[in-house]
Amino acid sequence: MESKVYFGDCLEIMKKLEADSIDSIVTDPPYELGFMGKAWDSTGIAYSIELWKEALRVLKPGGHLLAFGGTRTYHRMVCAIEKAGFEIRDQLQWIYGSGFPKSMNVSKAIDKQAGKQRLLNDLQTSEAIQWNGWGTALKPANEPIVLARKTLTEKTIAANVLRWGTGGLNIDDCRVGKDIICAHGGGVNKLGRKYGGGNGIPLIAKGSNEHAGRFPANVILDETAGEILDEQTGTLKSGDNCTRTKPGSFLEHGGVGKAGDVQMTYGDQGGASRFFYCAKASKKERGAGNIHPTVKPIKLMRYLVRLVTPPNGIALDPFAGTGTTGLACIKENKKYILIENGQKSYDIILNRIGTAKLQYNLFEGENIG
Repeated sequence: MESKVYFGDCLEIMKKLEADSIDSIVTDPPYELGFMGKAWDSTGIAYSIELWKEALRVLKPGGHLLAFGGTRTYHRMVCAIEKAGFEIRDQLQWIYGSGFPKSMNVSKAIDKQAGKQRLLNDLQTSEAIQWNGWGTALKPANEPIVLARKTLTEKTIAANVLRWGTGGLNIDDCRVGKDIICAHGGGVNKLGRKYGGGNGIPLIAKGSNEHAGRFPANVILDETAGEILDEQTGTLKSGDNCTRTKPGSFLEHGGVGKAGDVQMTYGDQGGASRFFYCAKASKKERGAGNIHPTVKPIKLMRYLVRLVTPPNGIALDPFAGTGTTGLACIKENKKYILIENGQKSYDIILNRIGTAKLQYNLFEGENIG
């Protein structure tokens, strides 16, 4: 199957795709909040069991689904995904520092209801004084991402991977610090002065370009959130060598340790943000003809595509928006199927995908962002 961009209803188009033909699904469905009065964000499509059944049908056994959701409506989407037949494996958190609070000032509303006009911040009524400082909402700073999997057809993960090429997560290529923290010996990492900071994760072997990296977590940060976290924690230092654990202690690879198990340490130092993958949409990225109001960083989508899409695999995005999942696939050397039913967004996809392919060819496959 070759990469394609479809214009039209995602449910109808998925019905035309072959069963068991897609290796992964990475998508950002509508959150059903009526965002900025947009009609596409209040159709209920993200809660459609029929939709997710089609997604399940086209996905290979053992294939993974990653779907963003809103904090208020995520549960309804996940229930629909589960009822469609998916196994819910985990919840990832995309944590960012740029959210804008949409909270109503309660005391100001009380004054307005009483017909009192405020002069600057002067409170007019006794009730307003009583409720001064109260609001109605928190600042948004996270978006949950469901990690779900289609049921295996084989008795073991190993057998399923050998038959279908799906069932596992690409842990080593998504290790935290593998591609963003400098080699051991001092200096700062590539993301700047604050993020991570201090010494980097040592190389696997002297003269090697490979870093061991920390096990991927189910928390992902943007750069602003990383900086805030580092300001709070200050500089932390990890041990230099692998250490033997005590019975019942936590192991980085998961589970509870037995006597003699090895706990990985990395001999690095810096802020606590270095324990998590960090991604952010650049100004260049937002200005490249991409006017969609809920754009996700390409680095974030690359990381997610890489995590769940096997080598030479094909990723599906039924809610393509302006095509960021497609760009991520191009830069991760994966194939893609994109579906979008908005004409303006569809036109932007074609432009962005074409530009990305041109740049990718010019750099002969080099990662370009």
